[in-house]
Amino acid sequence: MIYDVIVVGSGAIGGSIAFELATRGLRVCRVGETDRTNAASKAAGAMNGCFGEVTSGLLASGHGRLKLAMDIQAKGMWPQWAQRLAQASGSQQELLTARGTHVILNSAGMAEIDSINYEAIEQTLRDYQEPFSNVSPGGVEWVKANDLVRPLQALLIPDENAVDSHLLLEKLDAALLGSGGEIINKNAHVVLTEGRVATGVMLENGEEIAGSHVVVAAGVQSLAMFDTLDDIKDRIPPMFAGYGVSILVQLKPGQITPSTVIRTPNRAFACGLHCVPRSPELLYLGATNILAEKPRSHALISDVQFLLDCAVDQLNLDLHDAEVVSIQVGNRPIPADGFPLVGQCGYDGLWLATGTYRDGLHQSPLLAAWMADQIQGVPNSLDLSCFAPVRKPLQGLPRSNTVAETVKQMFATGYEYRWNIKPYWMPLLDKGMTENYTALIESLHTQFTPPPELVAFSYLYRSMYDRLARYYEAWS
Repeated sequence: MIYDVIVVGSGAIGGSIAFELATRGLRVCRVGETDRTNAASKAAGAMNGCFGEVTSGLLASGHGRLKLAMDIQAKGMWPQWAQRLAQASGSQQELLTARGTHVILNSAGMAEIDSINYEAIEQTLRDYQEPFSNVSPGGVEWVKANDLVRPLQALLIPDENAVDSHLLLEKLDAALLGSGGEIINKNAHVVLTEGRVATGVMLENGEEIAGSHVVVAAGVQSLAMFDTLDDIKDRIPPMFAGYGVSILVQLKPGQITPSTVIRTPNRAFACGLHCVPRSPELLYLGATNILAEKPRSHALISDVQFLLDCAVDQLNLDLHDAEVVSIQVGNRPIPADGFPLVGQCGYDGLWLATGTYRDGLHQSPLLAAWMADQIQGVPNSLDLSCFAPVRKPLQGLPRSNTVAETVKQMFATGYEYRWNIKPYWMPLLDKGMTENYTALIESLHTQFTPPPELVAFSYLYRSMYDRLARYYEAWS
């Protein structure tokens, strides 16, 4: 059989695209192991929020504002999407696990980042006339923080919720099968082409699957599928693994989870600290984000300890009596310029949908509809042409601001760990990091500039530097 579309990837984006295409009457085969070990979707807190994710850096460029527009559009699609999944999967189990999001600003981070991002969230809510309310920082439901890091400000976004990511993936599997699609529970190895046309994929066991279109949506592993395509592989922004740890905990008897998501603004190269209820007694704690040279399979003790310490101190001191049910590891797909890789890839019938960083699960209904429209030639009002995968590096922050932002984010990681640095050390550290990061940026390219997190980690890991250099050279 030659399928109309082969979708590579069993995460939220791949599963959503396959389901959407199958509901439109196409012969769809989804390829990828359904245990989803170390996939970002499986380890995600699955917050269906967009305003709570806003940062000053996101708003600093047109590309970042487009990502926000995508988040806002996706937010409005989830109620109908949940109904469609329930009908197609035959499961009426409620996807929503939290209703509303509390954003708290506390003293655990750094004012130049936490306070600025909190203000950006509040202002963006006003700009888009999104309902929200300021609440007493001492009256946030469930929060019982250490007084040293107690909330200073808080707001409630009533329309930003969360879903159960594990249940979502189960429903996507069942909904695809219920809509006539097929699932091959094996991983793909490489895209097959003839001339300038994609013809299918080869599985890791050597078996070949034929299709008229191939959509690669395999998260951080996606670009490995392009290794044989020498004419484009170095012209697509390389992706790096944003290794993250999240933890599911069982609360002690008599204690129940909050009804809302509770989170801080995004911090220091990472998402903010957050907790998400999964059931009356089960709580999701998340999440770390550390760029790694390659995807990680297991959590580091230091990251587990850091996350638990933050959760107990900043969210609820009674968590010290909770039981650890599972430690989850996910690898977020982070492109070299920080922006999604979505669209056709220089070969007829070859498509890519990844690089969404922290937004993939939330945007999955939107990306599914958009990708299905592109494949079928149906007009879609959302213009994502700037995120086409074969592209020059996109610029987020101005080059002139990147070094200062990188230094600031590095200082912020120290404050999160509650470092105690004597004042006279601060200018020395600032000068040293500024000189090192400036030299790194100038040595990489005269014009192209990576985002701050890649500046910081490329200084630590030579392999990241080399991958960026190859990509920049391909466009020089």
